[in-house]
Amino acid sequence: MTKVITYGTYDLLHYGHIRLLERAKALGDYLIVGVTADDFDKERGKINVQQTLMERVEAVKATGIADEIIIEEYEGQKIDDIRKYGIDIFTVGSDWEGAFDYLKEYCKVVYLDRTQGVSSSELRKNIRLINLGLVGDSIFLNKVMNEALFVNGIRVSALCTSRPEVMNEELQNVDFLTDNFDELLERVDAVYIRSLPANHYEHISKALKRGKHVLCESPITLSQQETQELFELAAKNKLIMMEAIKTAYSTAFSRMLLLVKSGKIGDVLSVDATCTSLKAHGNTERTEWNGIFEWGPTALLPILQILGTDYKEYRIISQFSDNEHTHDTFTKMEFIYDHAVASMKVGDGVKSEGELIVSGTKGYVYIPAPWWKTDYFELRYENLAENRRYFYQLDGEGIRYELVAFARAIELGKDMTSIDSEITYKISDIMDSFNNRKNMITI
Repeated sequence: MTKVITYGTYDLLHYGHIRLLERAKALGDYLIVGVTADDFDKERGKINVQQTLMERVEAVKATGIADEIIIEEYEGQKIDDIRKYGIDIFTVGSDWEGAFDYLKEYCKVVYLDRTQGVSSSELRKNIRLINLGLVGDSIFLNKVMNEALFVNGIRVSALCTSRPEVMNEELQNVDFLTDNFDELLERVDAVYIRSLPANHYEHISKALKRGKHVLCESPITLSQQETQELFELAAKNKLIMMEAIKTAYSTAFSRMLLLVKSGKIGDVLSVDATCTSLKAHGNTERTEWNGIFEWGPTALLPILQILGTDYKEYRIISQFSDNEHTHDTFTKMEFIYDHAVASMKVGDGVKSEGELIVSGTKGYVYIPAPWWKTDYFELRYENLAENRRYFYQLDGEGIRYELVAFARAIELGKDMTSIDSEITYKISDIMDSFNNRKNMITI
């Protein structure tokens, strides 16, 4: 029996894919098809994949051509698979000519001519273009603009800001520049909101009532009730509303969560997250953001995703930079659960090691600073020989992946967020406690 193996993403399976699979099958008696996992695609820079792994697997399965389907998850797996399955022939499209010659040491390598005139990339380009408007005065919007250039299906076409001078040349030259939010809504399909948190409710509510999809920086609002109201409005109007915390879309962070929840470090007893900055805002950045608003949602994310939202109690310790106690320089929060504890430290006027540590009964997770931009983490144990390091590519600090999820959610008409709504509600509730000085001690 001659065994053949081939690999691919098989996104939006089309005639070209099917012809390639048919010709691969004709090379032997038994065809194994490797479908690349979402995480591995991201590592290779393919972030515009429209379908989930299972959707792509089912599409390949439905062709009836493959005798066996496997998942490709890591670099170097091809050699492992060739040995494991006793492969005689490895085959792939001719656009990879020469790239897999190193496999000739293990089996025969055949490059097949691709069907001309059809590709997943072209099909993705034909997806309806979403005209995105950016809202706010933060230079962070420059990053959003830059990352949107890598995302099929999204085009930044408008900007609403009172401070165009802090935006880069590309953003200043969008089709429509205004300081009037209502005017912006007339020209876009969706909005990315980075306005002051106190203005989020008004901006989101207006956008949803005008039939616009919303991706908003966390916190969504400063009240759990208002946040729930907005999600209900989005559902009623059949619109996508997502919370933007870029860390949630980092491959490394997502994989870390899976390993922790699978028991790799035993029962989790503590989560400690730190996010601080000495960055001077001046005239080029936010001037009215509290440190808790800027960093709090990010620091809360691993706590709430790992330990859940059902904590017994928490307290807030803050230092303020003004006599009116409106702008916090430093805030620490401590949470008590039934069988665990957690802490977060945030600040826009104090510096500390920006690390994340998750402590368990068998070992612990260590993510070095800045953990919220991580492409690397470690599982550490008492026996150092058992320690493991994990590396994953991170493009655009996670903003790019966040925009891809947003575009895909709009295209499919269903929620594609990486943040559970209960976590979003809790973040808003905690921000409400901060605003109203509940459970707070000042220092």
